[in-house]
Amino acid sequence: MKFNIITLGCKVNAYESEFMLENLLRSGYFFDKENPDIIIINTCSVTNMADRKSRKLVHKARREHEKAILVVVGCSTQNHEEDYQNMGIDILLGNREKSKIVSILEEYIHNHKPYTYFTKERSLDFEDMQVEEFTTHTRAFVKVQDGCDNFCSYCIIPYVRGSIRSKDFNQAIEEVKTLASHGHKEVVLTGIHTGSYSSNGHDLSDLIEEMAKIEGLIRIRISSIEITELNDKFLNLLKKEPKIANHLHIPLQSGSDTVLKRMNRKYDTNYFREKIAKIRAIRPDISITTDCIVGHPYETEECFLEYVAFCHEIHFSKLHVFPYSIRTGTASASMPQIDDKIKKERTHLLLELSSKLEEEYDKKFIGSTMDVITEEYEGEYTVGFTSNYIKVYLKGEYKLNQVYACKLEHVENLRVYGSVISCLNEEINV
Repeated sequence: MKFNIITLGCKVNAYESEFMLENLLRSGYFFDKENPDIIIINTCSVTNMADRKSRKLVHKARREHEKAILVVVGCSTQNHEEDYQNMGIDILLGNREKSKIVSILEEYIHNHKPYTYFTKERSLDFEDMQVEEFTTHTRAFVKVQDGCDNFCSYCIIPYVRGSIRSKDFNQAIEEVKTLASHGHKEVVLTGIHTGSYSSNGHDLSDLIEEMAKIEGLIRIRISSIEITELNDKFLNLLKKEPKIANHLHIPLQSGSDTVLKRMNRKYDTNYFREKIAKIRAIRPDISITTDCIVGHPYETEECFLEYVAFCHEIHFSKLHVFPYSIRTGTASASMPQIDDKIKKERTHLLLELSSKLEEEYDKKFIGSTMDVITEEYEGEYTVGFTSNYIKVYLKGEYKLNQVYACKLEHVENLRVYGSVISCLNEEINV
């Protein structure tokens, strides 16, 4: 039978979808986007828009493929189980049992009995998945953690993903070894709250230090990490371990202490500022990107101006900007809300600032020679990323998943263009 998987949301979802894809292929199923017998939709619920998009895709899949087996899983179904009950779905799961997708499908094919599974428990074990080789990315994602206990006032994720839990330390190392043996030169450690990783007495720093010993692995990137988890142990490792990518994505969410407190974040702007200074003392040219929520209920005009000023001061290399979205059941949902027009205007201002900061950061490296791992083709260009997460466009068709020394030549419309000087694969023994 032929199947298609549609994925929304974060890198954790991407990893879980890759696991399902790999296991279906191994079990004799065939991937076919155009004429699938089975459609799996891995949903997202981080915002109202993500929920709407998830439901829209379910309706579209059922309308266009009436006879296909429709499987819907993930955060949106976990958050809105009742909404999905009458949408013609054959297999409906929350955030558990994705690892059993093959056996669940085969049982359905055998008896045609609709299957639904949800759990409302927060204290769960880590549902382990092992991916051997990413088919959809040159970079390999490794989910090492799940769940969150922070309960930020705006966020639904702790309710739909459960409490923090981690992948077994030895299994995580073995998975990365397998990925490296299949040619992946960069791994991205991902989770819902990645910095909280803890297994067998080991924390995230221990995990990275052990992974760095793996032959063939060039870069270890962290998908996202909270400022409060960048402790002295991690900073010391950042100082001595060159395989850690020269890029950290550290969510800010607001640059106003008043709003941060109402968000139930675990730091203030002074703490954030001081920790960033420590990081840049170790790696002056590091790329620091961030997440920004605009229009939280307590974000006054004064708070927003403080926010903008703080982003200027920290000089992020890029802002990922999200208008605040009411999530029913969270503390912020019962607070006095800001007009959508104001949210839209403020979002636009921060996006403009992001473009300015990104261009300023990229221009610092024009004329430099940097290592680029090639990932995909975009028109007449081969595209890859540097360690500090600059996306580089190289004219012509170069082999993918290779390491090239490239000269960065110019920036145009937030695109960095470069040229290949040499291929470094043999020199770095991979």
